[in-house]
Amino acid sequence: MAGFQANKAHKTRFASKASRQIHKTARSDKNRITKANNNVGKGAKAARIQRSKMVRDQKRAALLKEKRASSGSVSPPRVIVLFGLSASVNLNVLAEELLTLLSAENAESASTTVSSPNYKLRATVLVAPHGDLLTCMEMVKVADLIAFVTSANPICEDVTTSSYIDSFGSQCLSVFRAIGLPNTAVFIRDLPVDKKKRKELKKMCMSSLASEFPEDSKFFPADTKDELHKFMFLFKEQRITVPHWRSQRPYLMAQEVDLVTDDGNPGTCTFLLSGYLRARSLSVNQLVHVAGAGDFQLCKIDILKDPCPLNVKKGQDSMDTDNLHDQVIHSLVPDPLKQEPLLFENVPDPLAGEQTWPTEAEMADADELQKQKKKKRILPRGTSDYQAAWIVDDSGDEDAGDENLDGDDGRDDGMVLDGENGFSDHNVGNHSDLDDDEASLDLRDSDGETEAGTTMMDGENLTREQLEDEIRKIKEAHAEDEEFPDEVDTPLDVPARTRFAKYRGLKSFRTSSWDPKESLPPDYARIFAFNNFTRTQKHVLAKALEMEQGTMDECVPSGSYIRVHIKEVPVDVASKLCSLAKTSPVLVCGLLQHESKMSVLHFSIKKHDTYNEPIKAKEPLIFNVGFRQFIARPVFSSDAINSDKHKMERFLHPGRFSMASVYAPISFPPLPLIVLKSGNGEVTPAVAAVGLLRSIDPDRIILKKIILTGYPQRVSKLKASVRYMFHTPEDVRWFKPVEVYTKCGRRGRVKEPVGTHGAMKCIFNGIVQQHDTVCMSLFKRVYPKWPEQRFPLLGA
Repeated sequence: MAGFQANKAHKTRFASKASRQIHKTARSDKNRITKANNNVGKGAKAARIQRSKMVRDQKRAALLKEKRASSGSVSPPRVIVLFGLSASVNLNVLAEELLTLLSAENAESASTTVSSPNYKLRATVLVAPHGDLLTCMEMVKVADLIAFVTSANPICEDVTTSSYIDSFGSQCLSVFRAIGLPNTAVFIRDLPVDKKKRKELKKMCMSSLASEFPEDSKFFPADTKDELHKFMFLFKEQRITVPHWRSQRPYLMAQEVDLVTDDGNPGTCTFLLSGYLRARSLSVNQLVHVAGAGDFQLCKIDILKDPCPLNVKKGQDSMDTDNLHDQVIHSLVPDPLKQEPLLFENVPDPLAGEQTWPTEAEMADADELQKQKKKKRILPRGTSDYQAAWIVDDSGDEDAGDENLDGDDGRDDGMVLDGENGFSDHNVGNHSDLDDDEASLDLRDSDGETEAGTTMMDGENLTREQLEDEIRKIKEAHAEDEEFPDEVDTPLDVPARTRFAKYRGLKSFRTSSWDPKESLPPDYARIFAFNNFTRTQKHVLAKALEMEQGTMDECVPSGSYIRVHIKEVPVDVASKLCSLAKTSPVLVCGLLQHESKMSVLHFSIKKHDTYNEPIKAKEPLIFNVGFRQFIARPVFSSDAINSDKHKMERFLHPGRFSMASVYAPISFPPLPLIVLKSGNGEVTPAVAAVGLLRSIDPDRIILKKIILTGYPQRVSKLKASVRYMFHTPEDVRWFKPVEVYTKCGRRGRVKEPVGTHGAMKCIFNGIVQQHDTVCMSLFKRVYPKWPEQRFPLLGA
């Protein structure tokens, strides 16, 4: 049948809510409500195109501004660090060749900073000394380009030997990655002249070293002047990328250092540093940190003439060196009202927690309450008040003795925190503050250690035999902690309720409550805390951005050659810095608001692969956090995601990340961390761990866990008689509320003590095996230790 299918038309009476109301409006308003269909799509598309064009123009302008700032005459010289991957590389020859290539004709190249009119570039060439890890780290922190130099000589002699990178070079590479790598390049030296062998060796070198460097890192032969010229031409056009943490704060690498003694204060002086300001503007009211020396205030900033201008005019060199005072262009003096105060720690008020003097009404109420609590006397029946006044009470001693006996029995019924029991204060003071793992192993360090207990760390008052014995004990403790974690033996000479008076049991480690403000140590009165750390960090960074755009009266723009006057620096520290500046760069960085105050910082760290010695908690370590250096005594703990409580770790175990909590100056993340530890008798500290800053939170709860173990003596289905966990029945009654469990998974409770030697009867939720072990977990909160020495140079 011929024809076609005709479907019923869809009813589109009302297209939208607005069109439903059109018939209710006046004819004059219909044109205002309705929209032309042909203009809807066109307007949206035009808006999208315009928005994309604006974003593209903003990115192009920002990139052009960054390029002009990094390559123009206003930008500071680029820092090129030459690092040899092995000891066989001669870096001094390469540095001379680069300086000669960059120096202008008839210009002396004695300085490490040169300007090249040909390349339109200024550069500072630094040679990293092989074997000096601390100097290499300081150079990498300010480097714009790290040129890794390797030699092809070992491959030419023996093809089977691959010694491009030695042990020191491999260690430094891992440390550089933890700090953050800027632009990188690899120089291949000592290639043969023959083109075929040259190509093969270059290919072998690239295939061997490609996995050690970033993907964008390029390899350059660097034997001839033409090859160096090719590299410098590419480096001139290269975009400089540095780690993000370096762009948050202004910093300066000192090219000249000097000190001026202060007549008013004989022990202090004014320390002068001259150099190019980098990254951000520096305010004269801002605090600064001198690496290894501490935080200080500025008394003046001098803006000097650039000693190495890009466009040198004729006769300018002789005029610049006439007099030092002629070089000063402008000087900035801090405003006392706006200057950041140098505040390290809070000064606690010892009377803040004291009770005020009671009022007369309170004293009257206390007297009335005392009369009501007056002890009732036992009198014969029928005795009147007048007769009772003549009866002498001669049973007071007996009653007091009975009360003391009753008090002792009552205090053994449950576990308390304050440690009140029938023992003298002398025993409590000797044993309550000891660390459990160290008390069982008879080690020196403990929770209540004094300065005399830290002689092991100094090593000055110990003989060689004593030092070896201490090291052996620590290694044995480390091995035992890995094999039997948290297990502690109950002492025989001290009651357990005295030895573990500060511990408590938890029903559930994850869900049980623990007040973070409870029983805080006195050191917590000296630190600062934030109500909302994220909001404070956002406010501080916004304030730093406003200061970046401040007036010339307060701030020095980035790229200027300045001289900073740091006041009240100890004379011995300034003299050490002057001697250190001859071999290593001295770094000064500006601090953000609050960054000089002490708080509790938490770092995520991992033990370095090259460090094999045990790292014990609360040992003094040198923390390198960004540009800053300080000494801290951390407490290690696990990072529990689903709990507000974290378990303490006695040692930093290899192969996994742990949290290190320390008392340290406030620093806003992100910041890298390099942990150094001084070895036994070694002058140069070794890299012990690497990591990064996670948070600042004094309320983070770190719990130390101990496990008391006992062994079933007699087993009868669900009941068992356990011994060797305690040694007195009073201790059994004291710890009776705490839950017990076995290593095979049974859980139970303590029913009652058995006998007089500390055995106890326990009831479990399943049948207990005779070979099983009964355990009891106890917890107490631990805190970092306050460092006796805050900065490395103060006691060096």
